[in-house]
Amino acid sequence: MKNLLFVAALFLSLSGFSQIFKAKDGTTLIHFYSKSPLEDIDASNKGAIIVLNTTSGDIQVRVTIQNFKFKNGLMEEHFNENYLESTKFPNCVFKGKINEKVDFTKDGENKVSVTGKMELHGVTKEVTLDGMLTKKGSEIIIDTKFQIKVADYDIKVPSLYVKNIAEIVDVTLTSTLEPFVKK
Repeated sequence: MKNLLFVAALFLSLSGFSQIFKAKDGTTLIHFYSKSPLEDIDASNKGAIIVLNTTSGDIQVRVTIQNFKFKNGLMEEHFNENYLESTKFPNCVFKGKINEKVDFTKDGENKVSVTGKMELHGVTKEVTLDGMLTKKGSEIIIDTKFQIKVADYDIKVPSLYVKNIAEIVDVTLTSTLEPFVKK
């Protein structure tokens, strides 16, 4: 009888609320913006992979650099070849942990900070990002806005273009996560 109760309790705990969530296809949007005197730099990426473990608070994000799309094709080419060197450094990866305790069994908004390591352009830095996690039914919505200092990631800007590219880039990320189902 004890074994039956243990198996029933284990089954209910595993099936009651999924612990692993992943970005729902087509819902992630990463946008960056850099204000400059000559021409603003504006790009979007819809292809990030995001995984969240609601039990541990661990989160991982991988962004393919070449998936950033610009209005100007030449700007996109320079971004990939000259600045981010996306052939050599194809991804930006963030691995972190939510600092606050979040009750993922209840719907609602949760202001959070996430501390972890961001690897971009071959440089890894410890960062803390602020954002909002919203639990809505079986989905979790992530919203965050942060800044990246170009020099922190050893991204070189030719002296000819120094006045054209901002030293700090604004980044926003929104995504809807769904329970991970092994196929």
